[in-house]
Amino acid sequence: MKLDVNVLRYLSKDDFRVLTAVEMGMRNHEIVPCELIDRIARLKHGGTYKVLKNLLKHKLVHHDSSKYDGFRLTYLGYDFLAIKTLVNRGIFSGVGRQLGVGKESDIFEVVKEDGTVLAMKLHRLGRVSFRAVKSKRDYLRHRSNYNWLYLSRLAALKEFAFMKALEEHGFSVPQAVDCNRHCVIMSLVPGYPLVQVKELQNPDVVFETIIGAVIRLAEHGLIHCDFNEFNIMIDDDEKVTMIDFPQMVSVSHPNAQMYFDRDVECIYKFFAKRFNMSFEENENNSDGSEVEIDEIGRPQFSEINKNSGFLDKELAASGFTRKDQAELEKLIEGDLEKHSDSDDEGTGDDEDEEDEADINNTNVKQLESLHLAKEDDNHQVGEEPDPQDEGEGETESEDDPELEKSLSKQRRKAIQAAHRGKKNFASRNTYKDKGGKSSQSSKVHKQLSGW
Repeated sequence: MKLDVNVLRYLSKDDFRVLTAVEMGMRNHEIVPCELIDRIARLKHGGTYKVLKNLLKHKLVHHDSSKYDGFRLTYLGYDFLAIKTLVNRGIFSGVGRQLGVGKESDIFEVVKEDGTVLAMKLHRLGRVSFRAVKSKRDYLRHRSNYNWLYLSRLAALKEFAFMKALEEHGFSVPQAVDCNRHCVIMSLVPGYPLVQVKELQNPDVVFETIIGAVIRLAEHGLIHCDFNEFNIMIDDDEKVTMIDFPQMVSVSHPNAQMYFDRDVECIYKFFAKRFNMSFEENENNSDGSEVEIDEIGRPQFSEINKNSGFLDKELAASGFTRKDQAELEKLIEGDLEKHSDSDDEGTGDDEDEEDEADINNTNVKQLESLHLAKEDDNHQVGEEPDPQDEGEGETESEDDPELEKSLSKQRRKAIQAAHRGKKNFASRNTYKDKGGKSSQSSKVHKQLSGW
């Protein structure tokens, strides 16, 4: 979907309010009902349906009436929400041309008020070209149903955290500026992707720099997992910069050695094919056996000293919290067994019931604390409560039926609020029966009550 930021000029506050309402409703709805959008938006003069019609015209929302009448947010609408938030923060003031398109994201130029050019990366998981997220990425694990917008937000947050941590430890990466929803703002790297480079003045130096970056990442506890010619930038001075970090894993990952060997093999194959570099690995010995020769020093995962740092554990302090890490680890790493799926579903229902019970208990405790606070206000300031008076107060409260009724009524209200009980709003057809049977019956009832 093409990003046309000119539409932003014609969107009002009510439009963004309704867009935000749809986003909030998608936390627990795949298709958000129109009534829920109206209740969340709370426009002063109404007109939610008119705003939704305008948003639908610009393809910011998608309408679905297969099961019920509702809307869901599109990637374009999610883009507008992120861009609007970042513009309000003063991160940038304009969006320029598109720099690149990948299987997981789009890259655009953005400019600040002082003329500084930055790069904006919009994650777009769920494209037709890359929908094998469940087997290729380590975002979620145990969940079978998930939202692509939610996955894109988690991927952007993860990449921003990795980029920030690598920059602080002296790695050659873009400077992370800000992150919102599925959008990451970073410094613009001057240069070209290595896949577009046909000749190098010093290919040996560039090769050693790239392999050294892979080894240094492993020494700090991280593996890139997608380290190839498409994710390496090189400028005119042959300075190397790494990009694309959402798929990085820890060295303690079960498949860490396989990912590390794959990254090294990609670099070796590319330089051997593009720059005609030869890497002799095997040579026959005098007795006919093969002896491994590593002239360039092909790195081995088992021989790397992994005590230089623990970036995989320190990333919780860089914005990617442990709670977000736990949510990411719940998605995609292989299909679970059938009996484990059934166990997970059962435990999930129990957890939901326990959460509702905890909410009810907290609400009841708050009401009791408010009642006790009122009793404490009756005491004079500086006086210590007499234990005998407390005992008498307890007996009086137990014997007082009106107080028990009021407390039980408050408890019932708290339980209804905890269960998210909502008021029944009258429909538009309620007052159409003026002068009909309902109004006549009410008049008769008034007359009988008067007698």
